[in-house]
Amino acid sequence: MIARPQPDEYFEYYGRYIGMVPDGNVCSILADEARITLDLLSKVSPDREGYAYAPGKWSIKEVIGHVTDAERVFAYRALSFARRDPAHLPSMEENEWADISNANQRTLVELADEFAAVRRSTVLLFEGFDDEMSRLRGTASGNEFSVRSIAYIIAGHEMHHRGVLQERYL
Repeated sequence: MIARPQPDEYFEYYGRYIGMVPDGNVCSILADEARITLDLLSKVSPDREGYAYAPGKWSIKEVIGHVTDAERVFAYRALSFARRDPAHLPSMEENEWADISNANQRTLVELADEFAAVRRSTVLLFEGFDDEMSRLRGTASGNEFSVRSIAYIIAGHEMHHRGVLQERYL
């Protein structure tokens, strides 16, 4: 089981996401949280999929596209660090990515399916890391992260955005 990361294993900004994740097996939490998000998305009517709560804010579809994109980036970082790649990995500019993501031209069902596939891949990735691998570290966006901190960041990031969807969109 992947242990909860210590504060020196991630950039402090991400503590807000890690703090949202309950204690327990983070791989099980990742799987469970995905089911909750997918259930929420299944209740969005087609006429609401493109809704944004304010001008300049992402649509529901763009939020899910962002969560999926970010998860892919974070999972790659974890894989890279677990394989002891010494490269310093770049940042992603979330707003630029969302602007060119094509999410609004896709259906929410398609985006939800993609999110589910990425999450399944993420869970399998982290299940394959042993304790030593989970404690390895690397640099991304100019900050040091452990592999295990990334599992918690992915989970908390999804939980954060699901909360935003529930509060401001649905």
